[in-house]
Amino acid sequence: MKNVAVLLAPGFEEGEAIVTIDILRRLNIGVTTISCVDTRAVTSYHNIPMVADATLAESFDTTFDAVVLPGGPDGSMNLAKNAGVIGFVRRHDELGKFICPICSAAARVLAGNGLLKGRRYVCSGDLWQQVTDGVYVDEDVVEDGNLISGRGLGKVFDFALTVAARLEGSEAAARDHAEHIYYPW
Repeated sequence: MKNVAVLLAPGFEEGEAIVTIDILRRLNIGVTTISCVDTRAVTSYHNIPMVADATLAESFDTTFDAVVLPGGPDGSMNLAKNAGVIGFVRRHDELGKFICPICSAAARVLAGNGLLKGRRYVCSGDLWQQVTDGVYVDEDVVEDGNLISGRGLGKVFDFALTVAARLEGSEAAARDHAEHIYYPW
């Protein structure tokens, strides 16, 4: 079974995190929610408390098939300034694992720490104008090697289904599931 780490920092965009977790788990992909603070308790952008499966310190040496980075104005800033998060993402990227930012995470977390490495990506709003080490593409989901980026909350289903399809190596199950939940993917 494939396994995915979803990194949760204070202020994470709950819709981006929860929909992605939901889609992946429905498709029998293992998901571990990881708190990027000292406790498993993390509060989302809209002050919804969530208890993660583990902390980053507990999971740091575990290797996952993909790392999902939800956005959120505060969430992405908190991920970006966390040295542990950057080390965790960098290690997975160097191992060729999928790196999956959505919304502001591509610009703030990856670009802000030199982790885009010239790859094509998408992010929310006009954050792309501050990015110098990647190539912005105006699409809902952009894939470049092991990088899968999503525009934002309104496109989270496209993002999650794409991540699931790439992890499985086939779009069949994701397309069947999209039809099951009445989503035209």
